[in-house]
Amino acid sequence: MPNININPSETNLFVRGIAKTFGTTRALKGIDLVIRPGEVHGLLGQNGCGKSTLIKILAGYHEPDKGGEIWINGEKVPLPIEPGGFMKYGISFVHQDLGLIPSLTVLENWLLTQLSTENKYKVDWHREKIEAKKIFERYGLNINPDSTVANLTSVEKAMFAIIRAVVNLKISDIVKKKKRGLLILDEPTVFLPRSEVSTLFGLVRGIASEGISVMFVSHDIDEVIELTDGFTVLRDGMNVGEGITKQCSKEKIVEIILGKKLQKYHNTERDNSVEDKNHKKRASVSVRGANGLIINDLDIDIHPGEIVGVTGLIGSGFEELPYILCGAQDYQSGTLTINGRKNNLSTFSPRKAVDNRISLIPVDRAGSGGIGDLSVEDNINMQVTYRYRPYFLQKKGLRQNAEELVKKFDVRPANPLVNFAQLSGGNQQKVLLAKWVQEQPELLILHEPSQGVDVGARQQIYRHIDTVAKNGAAVLCSSSDYEELEQICSRVIILVKGRIHGELVGAQITKENITKMCFAVETEAAS
Repeated sequence: MPNININPSETNLFVRGIAKTFGTTRALKGIDLVIRPGEVHGLLGQNGCGKSTLIKILAGYHEPDKGGEIWINGEKVPLPIEPGGFMKYGISFVHQDLGLIPSLTVLENWLLTQLSTENKYKVDWHREKIEAKKIFERYGLNINPDSTVANLTSVEKAMFAIIRAVVNLKISDIVKKKKRGLLILDEPTVFLPRSEVSTLFGLVRGIASEGISVMFVSHDIDEVIELTDGFTVLRDGMNVGEGITKQCSKEKIVEIILGKKLQKYHNTERDNSVEDKNHKKRASVSVRGANGLIINDLDIDIHPGEIVGVTGLIGSGFEELPYILCGAQDYQSGTLTINGRKNNLSTFSPRKAVDNRISLIPVDRAGSGGIGDLSVEDNINMQVTYRYRPYFLQKKGLRQNAEELVKKFDVRPANPLVNFAQLSGGNQQKVLLAKWVQEQPELLILHEPSQGVDVGARQQIYRHIDTVAKNGAAVLCSSSDYEELEQICSRVIILVKGRIHGELVGAQITKENITKMCFAVETEAAS
């Protein structure tokens, strides 16, 4: 339990004894949390630990059980907090989806909150544009207020959303009076390339230096160690650990999160050998002269049972390659031969990719990988309904198949009738793996397979990927997570400006070597 024997009026967030019960389930069991002025505080824990429930109580979405208390920016607030009431207490949120409307301009998005909360009958767009540009420049964000949000880069969108949240904070009466506020960042980096995360962190540190506290919610422990001053860990709805970040090792934080030492998956078969006698059907992949918007005349071979990683800095082309090989990228060309079947990439399509037993699990699980409004069962069975005919759909068989795969892949909750959108990122990823692995792909392509996934679930995902490879498939993993590549790959290819500029094999594959090669090769290419 954190030391809460302090004056709540001197804190930016003081939470004591907050509990929440849903039916017979106690999601929170008396949470205590303290965040001091100017502190960047990490909130950690596996999916289902209670982080989201606590945040929704602060946002006024959930009503806590009786008995707890919350102080925000030195003021005790009546519970429950009314929906939207957090603004008047000096809290602002930036969620994973950033809350931006892509089709509107930067300036229109900038003014959304003010227009919805203030009685403005007329907007001086010229003056507002000048003021917005001044604020952007103050925080080091160089964007045009007339640009549509859809045209911003990922890091520009994230920075814009955070700056907007801070400015909305500063117009709160309590923040004006006490010169402090609380910004809650809920997984803001999950869709950012790692090379851009440091830019965002610079912005967050600058905000904290103004006296605004930041609660940083993340599954990425490296990011928490890099950014935060202190941290709190939740497990099963309870406080299980806290500390000063710089005084605690990554291994110790992981152990607190899991409640035990991490059983870390590691690819021990660096020689890539898969015994032929166990596999009659063997995938062999050959890419020749592949081109896209960035990829330039690329040749890659992937052997049966091999997990090949492809990486580089942002804009190097590693993000584009999965979609070229699945026929989902503009201006693609070249050839893809899989198990002797040669395909022209200029006419290749996702339908042809499926026919060639290629499976893609994209980075955007909810938007491109699955259908959020459909159940887990429907998502898992989407590709295999043909097995449950010929005269009418055998619903009992489909249900049984989904139940078996949910159990095999440890999807939580273990209920195939839950909507896909209700699952955490890690559980969505397990569903997509179940959906495609049952088809026994000859080429499995993964784009950022553990992005936004908690430390325990990602080890399960790595083991499922390893099983696919051991069953004779070729696996291509496009990732910006160098630690992930070290864990699962037998070969890692580094791209620069769409071309191969380096390769690591076997014991050479370490996070440090990948980092050095990516940056050294990029510097060399630029010189």
